[in-house]
Amino acid sequence: MRAEIEQAVQLLQDGDDASVEQALALLQNTVFSFSMRVCGQREDAEDTMQEVLLKSLPHLPKFESPKALVVWLYKVAKNRCLMSRRKSKFAPGHELSLEELMPDRRELEQLTADGRVNPESFAIRSEQASRLRAAVQKLPPQHRIVLVLRDMEGLTDDEVAEITGVRAGTVRVRLHRARLFVRKELMRTWMAGGASRMRAHKQAREERRPARCKAIFAELSDYLDEQLDDSLCEDLERHMNGCGPCQAFVATLEATIEHCRRSARDCPPPEAARLREELRQKYQQVNAVLRPNA
Repeated sequence: MRAEIEQAVQLLQDGDDASVEQALALLQNTVFSFSMRVCGQREDAEDTMQEVLLKSLPHLPKFESPKALVVWLYKVAKNRCLMSRRKSKFAPGHELSLEELMPDRRELEQLTADGRVNPESFAIRSEQASRLRAAVQKLPPQHRIVLVLRDMEGLTDDEVAEITGVRAGTVRVRLHRARLFVRKELMRTWMAGGASRMRAHKQAREERRPARCKAIFAELSDYLDEQLDDSLCEDLERHMNGCGPCQAFVATLEATIEHCRRSARDCPPPEAARLREELRQKYQQVNAVLRPNA
């Protein structure tokens, strides 16, 4: 996460053994946690952590800007994850369609059938990390990486765009569809009788959604991230004030985003300490060459 990398840059500039050791520990934590979220396999995350940090050693003394290191580190880790041999068995091979991720009329009605849904109750009943991890792993890789970088690692749209090599507008589209997908997966276990009800929703997909309800779904991530134009925001809020099902749907989407942002990070294995000591020694050697008078 950005705060840890900012701290690591400062520690590396201090240059003493203890500071370098602490900086490398922060970078290990960042790369390993990101890799676990993207790859879903500890073996891949460990391999990525080791490879990325070894590759970073000649470059670390040159980074004075935390933002530059953030982009570089995540870009290298992202590329390594995409080349992983242990492909997720969950990831679908098709592009996510906004149409398939939007609820039909029956699902909207079901959301309020048992009382109002609120983010707090949804988060509590969806708190198991394994459910969120499984949902994220079902995302296509290009959507998964955007969701992990933006909502779990806390990067900005522009940083995600630079890391992934796509336009910021494409980042917003993929982020919204990834959020909707994860929300739908979590709802399978949140709703009473989840499996049977989701089958019923699938059968009801041909039913026409309320036209105005359908129109707002494409804008919800921009609305929740406070990036929606004022006039569109007013129109959306005016509709939701009179539409209980839409209010409930937005609550579950908002809770999904918060659930991602608060998700626990995985820690590197104990043997990472031995690798860190090897890296520290190599870093000091590289630093001595690049900064002989430091």
